[in-house]
Amino acid sequence: MSEPHIELEGTISTVLPGTMFRVKLDNQHEILAHISGKMRKHFVRLTAGDRVKLEMSPYDLTKGRITYRLR
Repeated sequence: MSEPHIELEGTISTVLPGTMFRVKLDNQHEILAHISGKMRKHFVRLTAGDRVKLEMSPYDLTKGRITYRLR
């Protein structure tokens, strides 16, 4: 059984090399996030200013995985 994850929304503030992104969450925290495999497979392009949905582990609240680009 997999561990429960925290789902949050935020805005991409910086695009970093290696499909990494600095994301500013709605609660004003900044975290480091990478793209999920499905988004990478479907070549979803992300730029600064995009609203995204992301998952975080309850153990490390400084990193996350972007799972969806919001409209």
